[in-house]
Amino acid sequence: MSKNSVWVSDQGDGTYINPILHLDYSDPDVIRVGDDYFMTASSFQCTPGLPILHSKDLVNWQLVNYAIKNVDLPGYDKPLHGCGIWAPSIRYHAGKFWICVGLPDEGIYMTTTEDPFGEWSPLFCVKPGKGWIDPCPFWDDDGQAYLVHAFAASRCGIKSKLILHKMAPDGSRVLDEGKIIFDGTVDHPTLEGPKMYKRNGYYYIMAPGGGVTNGWQTVLRSKNVWGPYEDRIVLRQGSTPINGPHQGGWVETQTGESWFIHFQDRNAYGRIVHLQPVAWIDDWPIMGDNEEPVLRYKKPNVGREYPIAAIPTSDQFDQDKLGLQWQWFANHKDSWYSLGKHGLRLFPQNIPGERKTLWEVPNIVAQKFPAPEFAATTKLTFQPQLESEQAGLIVTGDKYSYLSLRKSGSGWTLERWVGHKDQDEDQLTASVDLDTNTVYLRVEVKEPAVCTFTYSLDGREYVKLGDELHAVKGRWIGSKVGLFSTNTTGEGSLGYADFAWFDVSKC
Repeated sequence: MSKNSVWVSDQGDGTYINPILHLDYSDPDVIRVGDDYFMTASSFQCTPGLPILHSKDLVNWQLVNYAIKNVDLPGYDKPLHGCGIWAPSIRYHAGKFWICVGLPDEGIYMTTTEDPFGEWSPLFCVKPGKGWIDPCPFWDDDGQAYLVHAFAASRCGIKSKLILHKMAPDGSRVLDEGKIIFDGTVDHPTLEGPKMYKRNGYYYIMAPGGGVTNGWQTVLRSKNVWGPYEDRIVLRQGSTPINGPHQGGWVETQTGESWFIHFQDRNAYGRIVHLQPVAWIDDWPIMGDNEEPVLRYKKPNVGREYPIAAIPTSDQFDQDKLGLQWQWFANHKDSWYSLGKHGLRLFPQNIPGERKTLWEVPNIVAQKFPAPEFAATTKLTFQPQLESEQAGLIVTGDKYSYLSLRKSGSGWTLERWVGHKDQDEDQLTASVDLDTNTVYLRVEVKEPAVCTFTYSLDGREYVKLGDELHAVKGRWIGSKVGLFSTNTTGEGSLGYADFAWFDVSKC
């Protein structure tokens, strides 16, 4: 772990603080296989997708893989904001890892592997159709397989209900029309994200209710897989600052302890990941401290201690592949970039669609906000072929802003732009003429996600350009900080933008 890591949960004294990941890993699910813990999360339209995170102790995590390179379905070559990979579940069964995921416009899909660090199978459809979301497979003791999922009212007009299907044991398809096993309309509105388990003779479905911002964690249980299910709220905000603590997965350690991983929606910072202790009382999993989230707690007992770790953020661009912290905003092509002694070289891509705004751009390569406060800095050398080309540093979201370098006559202009998802044009708010095509670009982010954009010609003295941006989340995802190179004319170009490195530090 770098000593410059901007967020570390493990306090080094046998305790941890929440969140364990101050990163936008929305709708997390977790399993243990032997001494290893694996987590996955929503990735929506961003690629690569379906992140695979690994830990030895549930506190210190590394991002080790993605299950899919692109969303290999029609339409995802452009940013379909808020679509794509929703609320996956991860399971281990019959010697294989399984991820089941709902795509709200296409159906329920599955991918499998014997090695979570290696290649995963292409997504295959288990149940086609609109509005089927948040699926979770379950294999019972007798070998019968099931699939439980929720509904997206925006796609099918149904919400707050859970349906259970029999499923082929190989996960290839559902075997029936399914049965609604619980209706949360009255007591648990927006019931979704079900995860199914069996313990001590009970079938459990852990599902959040009440909505993302102010919701709670509900648990359903029954002695019969088809119900009827009784319900109980086992985690809620209470007197804590942790709003809407819900939607995640339960896991047992090697020593028999129970823990629950869930998210908290922090607006521009996204849905950050928390870890709660679980106590089983009268066969109910009571989470946190008397059903309220813990802020600091003793680490899980996994039989031994492991090193403190943090997911990398900075990148020297000196490897043969991009760091796993980077994602694109749509299906990506390897031809968009190269890595070498020049660092990360981005080739200007034409902006698709009629609106020539960065909201439409697939080739923004970005990473999640990694902490409440941080600074992100890069060194850009721009070699455009056309004056219509630009390259720079961006903070994304429904409202976004960026620093953009472009050629202007015999010189160079650094510009500050602001855009919004509903506007047809990005707005130029400030600019400065330069006599060089090499410039250091920086954004400082401070609570509550207030962004200050600056530039430097020598890497030491930085000058503010434009007003502060109050970052906002995008469609179901938090703000990101990233890099881009685009062309607005549609002409072909041999230009390129070299980003020597990308440094994330405390500020």
